[in-house]
Amino acid sequence: MMKKTFFLLLSILMSFVVAQAQEDGPKLAKQAGRALTSYNMDPQGNAAKLVEAKTKIDQAMVSAEVQATASAWLTRGEIYNTILQRDMTMRMINPSSPLSGDNDALEAFTAFQKVYELPTAKKFEKGDAVKGITDVQGHLINIGVAKFEAGEFEKAFLSFEAVLKSHQSLSAEKQKSLLDDKDMRENQVFYTAYSAQMAKRNADAEKYYTELYNTGTAKAAIYEGLYNLKLEAKDAAAAEKVLAEGRQKYPNDATLLFAEINALLQKGKLEELISRLKLAIEQEPTNVSLYVTLGSVYDNLYQRETQAKNDTKAAEHFAEAKRYYEKAQTIDPKNSDSYYALGALYYNKAASRTQELNALPQDDYSPATMKKYQQIQKDIMALFDEALPYFKKAENLNPNDLNTLIALSEIFARKDDLESAGEFKKRLEVLKGGGKNESSFFKN
Repeated sequence: MMKKTFFLLLSILMSFVVAQAQEDGPKLAKQAGRALTSYNMDPQGNAAKLVEAKTKIDQAMVSAEVQATASAWLTRGEIYNTILQRDMTMRMINPSSPLSGDNDALEAFTAFQKVYELPTAKKFEKGDAVKGITDVQGHLINIGVAKFEAGEFEKAFLSFEAVLKSHQSLSAEKQKSLLDDKDMRENQVFYTAYSAQMAKRNADAEKYYTELYNTGTAKAAIYEGLYNLKLEAKDAAAAEKVLAEGRQKYPNDATLLFAEINALLQKGKLEELISRLKLAIEQEPTNVSLYVTLGSVYDNLYQRETQAKNDTKAAEHFAEAKRYYEKAQTIDPKNSDSYYALGALYYNKAASRTQELNALPQDDYSPATMKKYQQIQKDIMALFDEALPYFKKAENLNPNDLNTLIALSEIFARKDDLESAGEFKKRLEVLKGGGKNESSFFKN
């Protein structure tokens, strides 16, 4: 009973406190304004007054009556703007001086914008709000950039979007804006879209990307952004359309080219990939992954032609795959992927010969069949011997690559080197158990 009475009294007390705060809201707002005036008269001597002004205006804004009052919002904007100006002055003296708020520029802008939008705002209040928006616009950009660089993309987006809204309000009042320059405004729209995309606010990102796309002069980055958003939304047709337009408009843009390469890889359009990858290599001649990828394309074409029994074509593709893998090794001798890929090229060729072996009649022990069997077996082992040095080098460079360890284990088993095969099975078990091999088995 006493417990119930206690909670009842507590509830009544909390209701009373809230009601009192709402009732004193207009009074607190006026006190906040007077505290700000005292601070402005003597910033050094009345430093505590700015803290008091912020505390009281925040308390006052709980009141619904205050929230409907333009003068209170104006006071709040001026208080937060003054705090920001104080912090920025300190930064001029000491660049590492921290900002006291998370984003006082956004708080100030939101308050000024509220005044500007309130139908009950008086003409002079609206004019003061426009002046406040002018004062805070540059700080919104700077803080937005700082938030973006810190990886706080949601906060960066809110600040950047506020810059665009500030431009709309200032333009409506025929006031000067930092975004009056067309290029500056389009850059601001782009970074607003990009920060929204990074914050996973895809609807906002698409809205601003589309605004730039519709100008007809959109830069390559806009097409990339829209393409990725369409892909994420699983709208393949729209994604392809945007990418095709972007590639046509900017045929030499590396980012769009790589996006197209990835799309073609996913679709397995090997022939089309060759020309795109060669173009990419022209643009980035030291990009090892391009050579490995192009080698892989030729590798896949080799396997396709082998299955189709087109031996001449298969041999051509094999040679090209080998050439691009070796080129990758020349550019970066420590790239383990290129060594593994070249080892796999020979290993897969051996696997295809194994299929020939299995296709021979199992009950035919004639000299001709046995001779053929022995020759294929010899060819297979020779191919494994060709593959082995590349796998050894790949393991030396990366002792924790699962595929490399599997290949080494199988090759040594086929060569009847059971000790080595056992060693790599142990190393595989380490990986499968969630561990890592501390060092490579093969040394330089």
